[in-house]
Amino acid sequence: MKVENLSDEEIRQLVAEMKRNNVSFDQIDSYARQKNIPASEAVKLKDRIRTLNLDKELNSTTQAPTIQQEQADRSVSDGTVTSARDIQPMTEAERRRSKIFGAELFSNKNLTFEPNLRMPTPPNYRLAPGDEMVIDVYGYSEVQHKLTVSPEGHIRVPYLGPVYVNGLTMEEAKNRITKQLSTIYGGIKSGNTFVQVSLGNIRSIRVLLIGEIVRPGSYTVPSLATVANALYVSGGPDENGSFRDIQVIRNGETVARFDLYDFLRKGDLANNIVLQDQDIVKVNPYKTRVELTGEIKRPAVFEVKEGETLQDVIDNAGGYTDISFKDVIRAYRINNKEREVVNISANEVATFQPRTGDKYFVDAVLNRFTNRVMISGAVFHPGEYAMETNMTIADLIKKADGVKEDALLGRAIVFRLKDDYTPSGMSFNLQDVLSGRQTVSLRREDSVVIYSKLDLREDYQVKISGEVNSPGYYSYADSLRAEDLILMAGGLRDAASLKRVEVARRIRGREYNPSDSTIAIVAQFDITSDLSPMAGFNLQPFDEISVRRSPSYHEQAMVSIDGEVVYPGEYIINSKRERISDIIKRAGGVRPEAFPEGAVLLRKTFVNSSDSALLDSKLQVYYNKLQDSSDVYKLQNTISRKEQLLGINLDDILKQPGSKYDLYLEEGDVIRIPKKMQTVQLFGEIYFPKKMRYERKTTFRDYVRGAGGFTNSALRRRSYVVFANGEVKSTRKILFFNSYPKVRPGAEIYIPKKGDRKGLTSQEAVGITTGIASLALIIITILDRTN
Repeated sequence: MKVENLSDEEIRQLVAEMKRNNVSFDQIDSYARQKNIPASEAVKLKDRIRTLNLDKELNSTTQAPTIQQEQADRSVSDGTVTSARDIQPMTEAERRRSKIFGAELFSNKNLTFEPNLRMPTPPNYRLAPGDEMVIDVYGYSEVQHKLTVSPEGHIRVPYLGPVYVNGLTMEEAKNRITKQLSTIYGGIKSGNTFVQVSLGNIRSIRVLLIGEIVRPGSYTVPSLATVANALYVSGGPDENGSFRDIQVIRNGETVARFDLYDFLRKGDLANNIVLQDQDIVKVNPYKTRVELTGEIKRPAVFEVKEGETLQDVIDNAGGYTDISFKDVIRAYRINNKEREVVNISANEVATFQPRTGDKYFVDAVLNRFTNRVMISGAVFHPGEYAMETNMTIADLIKKADGVKEDALLGRAIVFRLKDDYTPSGMSFNLQDVLSGRQTVSLRREDSVVIYSKLDLREDYQVKISGEVNSPGYYSYADSLRAEDLILMAGGLRDAASLKRVEVARRIRGREYNPSDSTIAIVAQFDITSDLSPMAGFNLQPFDEISVRRSPSYHEQAMVSIDGEVVYPGEYIINSKRERISDIIKRAGGVRPEAFPEGAVLLRKTFVNSSDSALLDSKLQVYYNKLQDSSDVYKLQNTISRKEQLLGINLDDILKQPGSKYDLYLEEGDVIRIPKKMQTVQLFGEIYFPKKMRYERKTTFRDYVRGAGGFTNSALRRRSYVVFANGEVKSTRKILFFNSYPKVRPGAEIYIPKKGDRKGLTSQEAVGITTGIASLALIIITILDRTN
């Protein structure tokens, strides 16, 4: 690794890697040995790290990483190098310095001012100790030497001896070395052997930066570094440093004065000379600084040289913006005792001499027009126009290409400003203005508004609903008929009736009559299937058409039957009077192993959404009232079954088709016929709820005893049985005894729980006692008075 060939960005990435590995600045030597980096390159690496002021970051690696450091590490890993200074909040001094023109040059991370070490050696570059020279002999003889200039200024060429090259340019060194090599390589003189001399690794030099600079001190830089390179690595001029008077001192004499404004304004780097070893770069304090704000392209704090004028400052700022007011520039100046305001006219700008501390403000032109009139509304080209001499509203309308066909001709308004700029309005007859019977002159800033008849009324619409493909609202048009609106709605649906098409019309414009209770006009008429025009009335705005459903039209209604029938599946209802027995007959009848007593009919409880919402609400209210009752468990199951299944007696249906048990079928009905059931299920307050085998002679209490008996919290008198077909029977009370229902195959036995009994609290006991005592006192008092 050659440190001289690494850019500043690569050095920062290397430092970021060291930080992640917790390598401090003092551990760089051992870290370099682990990476097989020579000790000489490790020394150069430490110098470069000091130059970039990154040694402090490495010294803090043993501490817990801060948020700023973590953000910097992430930015390095993302490929964008960000120093800690860029992340930390700016100090007040840094904030003041950032306003100075040119300061961003040293804070822009995309601008590094690194010397280009890969360019050809400059012709005026002079060799010095530390430079590496590459001597390439080729032709009849081929040999290559990489030689470093010694501190005494010599290079030692093998088989030739020392050659003095200190202070020579590359061309002079080549001539001298070629002449010396010709003594040992005869082919050089005969032209068969050639010599090429180039510069390898360049030397590092030490320069001193002093004065008003951010980080003054001694820096090691490549020998190709210029004044700008040295300024960048040191942070540039500080808050008090001059950007226009930077001296390069060599051997006690000033050899150049560098002005950064020449580079910023014109890209001129003529005085950006290449530094030499032991050069001193001195940043002098500024003498004159002024601040320029307002309508200027680059508002900032500018440094002014002696003899420059305010015009030069404006030129440095890039000139005025397009909306600047150039007639007068306001200056705020500090005199010997107090501040003052100075007005600078446009004629004085080129000769006005700035003083340090001046603040100049360039105002903007007024946001108003000298000759503007406006027109809007129902004209073909609304907008702003220039007011001409003796211009009238008719002239303005003509420039706007006339009024539209829907313009309201009876009245228009012109809004204008009075002499004190308060708004006022004046109406005029647009028809008279267009015909020339009325003349209205315009003033500056007048705004003429031409209203549209369409904008002054409610949006006319008509509505169509019912059996059409696209019901909804449609825009009204004159002479629109009902058939036309049906076409606009996509035509009739298959279920539409051609009879009794109804039109409902608003009552508009009628005088008030207390005896008239009519609120709408309703008419009915018939239409044809091809919607051919028929005698009738035209539609008016806000009419509503209703196309009814044909009373004889029915879509296929499907029911399902599954379980123990010969042909289970889905069937279409073929008659409004089709019953359960009919569909079972169509399904081939029940199988021998069927259990008719357990057959159920699943039916949609609600016919439409409104019924559903109403019944849901009633059930919820009833359920809330019984929240503390012991019947909650039973109620929940009962409501659930009401919403899901309807108990039927299939035995009676099959024996007596058409009887009251044989229900009519409805769309969506599902009939389920199970196999023969042989079990009984027990739930609730018993010790061991389980499923038991059905036996014909076994009673309710026998099943409970087989499950361990009632628990202490069982509410026996509220026990009930749910049979396989959904039928529910509860326990009855006969005198002082409970009469439990009979149990059938597939039944479910439910034993509810007693409600929790709460004892009286001390406050309730005191309240009851006090009430009884008061009542007793009242009774005694009444008896005494009676006696």
